[in-house]
Amino acid sequence: MTDPGERLRNSLAADLPVGPDFDSPIAMEAMRATRVLHAADQDPFPAPGRIRVVTVANQKGGVGKTTSTVNLGVALAMYGLRTLVIDLDPQGNASTALGVEHTVGTPSIYDALVGDSTLAEVIHPTTASPNLFCVPATIDLAGAEIELVSVVAREHRLRRSIETYLHELPAEERPHYVLIDCPPSLGLLTLNALVAGDEVLIPIQCEYYALEGLGQLLSNIDLVRAHLNPGISVSTILLTMYDGRTKLADQVADEVRNHFGDVVLTAVIPRNVRVSEAPGYGQSVLTYDPGSRGSTSYVEAAREFARRGVALPASTVQPVSQPPPPPPPRQPRSPPPRSTRPGPPLRTSRPARRRCTRSRAAPPRRSPAVPARSSARPRSATPPPPPSSRGRPPPTRRRSSPPPPCASAAPPSRPSPRRART
Repeated sequence: MTDPGERLRNSLAADLPVGPDFDSPIAMEAMRATRVLHAADQDPFPAPGRIRVVTVANQKGGVGKTTSTVNLGVALAMYGLRTLVIDLDPQGNASTALGVEHTVGTPSIYDALVGDSTLAEVIHPTTASPNLFCVPATIDLAGAEIELVSVVAREHRLRRSIETYLHELPAEERPHYVLIDCPPSLGLLTLNALVAGDEVLIPIQCEYYALEGLGQLLSNIDLVRAHLNPGISVSTILLTMYDGRTKLADQVADEVRNHFGDVVLTAVIPRNVRVSEAPGYGQSVLTYDPGSRGSTSYVEAAREFARRGVALPASTVQPVSQPPPPPPPRQPRSPPPRSTRPGPPLRTSRPARRRCTRSRAAPPRRSPAVPARSSARPRSATPPPPPSSRGRPPPTRRRSSPPPPCASAAPPSRPSPRRART
């Protein structure tokens, strides 16, 4: 890694040479603020060869997805490129940073995904730049994943909304960049963003916790490429929250660069308190403190990101009369191979009914009203014992009744009732 001061001087000398009068820190910060505030008077960023739909995704929270989406979008818009920011996070932090209202009832991306609204009906202008527009997100978006479960082709809802919006616009009014801010999860909203985008920008915090979930994100991108969006690819990786005072940040940065190579941007976003303070005022860091290190770093990252888009092929936007293509049909699953192992014989007929093993001629039962008499012992004439002191008769031992006869057996003969004594 180069020296932070040297990298800062190189970024400042990108457009104008730095003379000996700008060696002091105050003079350098004033020059940085002047360049950002008067970006319209400088050379604009080069326009891409086609409309770039970029998905900013990382399932780990707190790595700078929303901050990078907002500040990159503002930097691209301030340097002459039309940019559309789509806030797909139910928290609505990107809408807050751009100063766009996102209370309940505001037309938002929820109405385009679940409702019948078009994307043109929910777009709001921003105060950061006339070239920057935003689609806000409200708290209603938190229930969109449940409501989209039963919708046909739910993974392509956002892609169709973007394509329809681009078809309705004339060529000179179409945005150069569409940035989609994803929530910190791998749910249905992130899946819609991955299907809608052509590129993926992954912000990585310069800590080892941020590297653990990167493999899972890359495997999910491979699954989306294989089944839903064959044209998606990881085009950019941005290192954020870099702290040059620690060796850990250098180790993580070197490991990411050695593994991913040229995909990683040369510009690094340092830790800067101005970047964290700007959303509290409804602004980006470029408008809140244009002379800070965070502002200069995001301008440098946006310039490098824009230069990479020049070499892209020409736009393949279809004419307005042609509707967007339907999603590819699902391939039927092949049945599992049958085992050659011999199994138990199959039953070709119904099993025989269980037969009753009891004899059909069941012995006759005695009536419970007539107790059985024994021939060996004569009947006692003693009266029954008196009731107990508590007023309850003594417990009598119950005789077990014989089991019921089988349903198929003949009913037993009942004994003739005793004649009443005269």
